[in-house]
Amino acid sequence: MISCSEAVDRLWAYLDATVGHDERQEMEEHLALCLRCCGELEFAVALRRFLADSEREDVPPDVLARLRGTLEELEP
Repeated sequence: MISCSEAVDRLWAYLDATVGHDERQEMEEHLALCLRCCGELEFAVALRRFLADSEREDVPPDVLARLRGTLEELEP
């Protein structure tokens, strides 16, 4: 099974459906057993939904940079 660190590294690719079949299966197996990474996934889905809903407004680059920084800090 993959580690939490690997799962977090692959999270956005997993959400974008740009991982291969084997990587997707590894992610799903990990997420089925890891509450922390499930929380990361739920946060990423909520963030993506929020950003999609806010798409009509331009998000300043500094806000995006802070969001990315926060996400990187959440890595286990």
